Amino acid sequence: MSKIVLITGASRGFGKIWAEALLQRGDKVAATARNLESIEDLVEKYGNSVLPIELDVNKREDCFAAVQQVQEHFGKIDILINNAGYGLFGTIEETTEKEAKDQFETNFFGLLWMTQAVLPIMRNQRSGHIIQVSSFLGLITIPVLGLYTASKFAVEGLSETLATEVKEFGIHVSLIEPNGFSTDWSGASSYHTEPMEVYAPLKKEFFESATPDSFGEPNATTEAILKLIDTSNPPLRLLLGKIAYPAVKGIYEERLKSWSEWKTVSDNAHGK
Repeated sequence: MSKIVLITGASRGFGKIWAEALLQRGDKVAATARNLESIEDLVEKYGNSVLPIELDVNKREDCFAAVQQVQEHFGKIDILINNAGYGLFGTIEETTEKEAKDQFETNFFGLLWMTQAVLPIMRNQRSGHIIQVSSFLGLITIPVLGLYTASKFAVEGLSETLATEVKEFGIHVSLIEPNGFSTDWSGASSYHTEPMEVYAPLKKEFFESATPDSFGEPNATTEAILKLIDTSNPPLRLLLGKIAYPAVKGIYEERLKSWSEWKTVSDNAHGK
């Protein structure tokens, strides 16, 4: 049975790849983008199976209107994939107030607005699956992507909490946590802070450390996404790529070791 899937940020990268994979197998897709020209090819190829919606997820009212449009057009929404987002490259000190707020407006608040908008529909259906595109950088950190990482840590906390709140309504929540992939996420879709010379050596080391092997092939993710969508008991978290698991595992082992070493201090801080 075909599914009704709403995907934000469907103009390029993962969003467009996943939208086409779903359409190819017969699902119906509501695809949002800031510029509808970027998804005209999907409409031409798949016709009425695609509902193109112009949307800036930073605008809460527009998010609610877009969700209502999908509901009225297709009659239901089985899956929401919150994919809209971008990368902000720069150190913490370099980041301006506007850059920091804009990063959270899209990566966190845009996702929150779409989630809030779809929940009443899924509650009434007593079914649904909300898939949040996070990152393995929502679990660990690296230099030069501090604000991006912070926004994804926020998405992780929000979504894990949400999963406990909506389970009784038959709604599943999953976090997708990719490592780096060869999309234009770090190219045309990204922003860079105004550089400070003092951080030049750090940033040089950071950018030179990225080898071709560090990045996965975007099209290879479709099998995982379709499997996640089709399973009756989806996981809360799904890492994507060969880099993510060992990176996260190593950091969490370090954290557990540190917490264990300081456990007596922690216990004593509780009082009697």
